[in-house]
Amino acid sequence: MYFALKNIHMLSIAISAILLSIRYALMMANSPMIEKKFLKISPHVVDTVLLLSGIGLIFSLGFIPFSPGNEWFTEKVTCILAYFALGFFTLHVAKNRLLRTFAFFGALGWLLMAGKIAITKVPALMG
Repeated sequence: MYFALKNIHMLSIAISAILLSIRYALMMANSPMIEKKFLKISPHVVDTVLLLSGIGLIFSLGFIPFSPGNEWFTEKVTCILAYFALGFFTLHVAKNRLLRTFAFFGALGWLLMAGKIAITKVPALMG
């Protein structure tokens, strides 16, 4: 069960980042393809799978965020929330290309930080 959840979680992370990148590129190119139903629905489905598989991993491994000894996990959750927030800002809130670009690369940076923390299990932000 653990390996299935872990693989689903990692695959959904990759698909989420790819979909964010595609939607960002289409938005920056002013492409009408950004309005396709698939590109409007699939990111929500993938991010839901990402969150549910993450919650499944939490229960199967017993990690509890915001508890002593799991500071790295708290930071990972914080990074993922920042990724989602900046992804939303990139695609729905930012009104000019500069803000969209900074938010997009910021979202990818938070995702990379979450990956680094998940691999090393060493808190990097709050020490």
